[in-house]
Amino acid sequence: ASVLLTCFILIAFGVNRLILAGLSAGLPLVVPSTKLIGANALSVTGGTISVVIGGGLGIGLKNILDQSHVSDYSDAVLILIACGGYITAAFLANNLGRVEIGPAQPEISRNPGWGEMLEGLRILKAHGDPLRGIIATAIQRGGLTSLTLMGLLLERNTFHPANNPAAGLQGFALAIGIAGIGIGIGSVISPFFVSRSGRHIWIRTMMVGSIPGLILFSFFQNQATLVIAAFFVGLCGQAVKVTNDALVQSKIEDEFRGRTFAFYDVAVNAAIVSGATIAALILPTSGMSFILPLLISFWYILAAAIPLRKSNFSAALPTI
Repeated sequence: ASVLLTCFILIAFGVNRLILAGLSAGLPLVVPSTKLIGANALSVTGGTISVVIGGGLGIGLKNILDQSHVSDYSDAVLILIACGGYITAAFLANNLGRVEIGPAQPEISRNPGWGEMLEGLRILKAHGDPLRGIIATAIQRGGLTSLTLMGLLLERNTFHPANNPAAGLQGFALAIGIAGIGIGIGSVISPFFVSRSGRHIWIRTMMVGSIPGLILFSFFQNQATLVIAAFFVGLCGQAVKVTNDALVQSKIEDEFRGRTFAFYDVAVNAAIVSGATIAALILPTSGMSFILPLLISFWYILAAAIPLRKSNFSAALPTI
């Protein structure tokens, strides 16, 4: 049963990434180019905050149901609720016309599957700014995944008694909730700062903005420093994501945008898997690690110093 559930979860995540790729590619067709960052902040952040809320509600409901039912019953109820959410989303999406958010006719590729991924990469190689932004976003997401796994282990095995998993889940839900607040703030402030500094400077600033919190967490690992690190990693990560989404949307023509966002999602997913793998190799069962937060900080500095270096950008003028 656990294998079957894992397969369904992987399918759900895969479908989610396809939906997000289509949304990102079609967004420039429904809003003016000057409003792209605000539109991305609303669409991307709305989804992310919904994930945070859904995760918190799921943990709370499971804790309530586990008090009077076996765990399998609780899991079944949560899965049915999730199915209801997917069905509702499908009915809402059905209101869209077939090509209302694209694609343009030339975007239909003769090389489906991995061939389209490679086409997206070739297109991005001719547009250096979006490609470098995608690399930075992928690195940021990989670090976020590593930190999430570390926080889960700490809450479950170190910050709370091992025989009280409910307390560990509650602590983890609190950290995720605070990260969600950071995500919302990162989205709200990005249009304002991008209009004054430009996309590139803002992305570079946000890549290193969470490092002080990570260093603090590396030396002093407790509930408070985990929450601080989660808040700033969430804030800065979302600022990077929504700003770079707008950068890709504005630089890539509609005929090719779908393929570039397909590659974008594959690159980010690969970084997420890599971040999880690295965390699994480094972290002990307790979750305590001096090295992992510093390693995440190192990769963020590397991203700001190399792909995001100012001399690499073809456009330095502020633009929204």
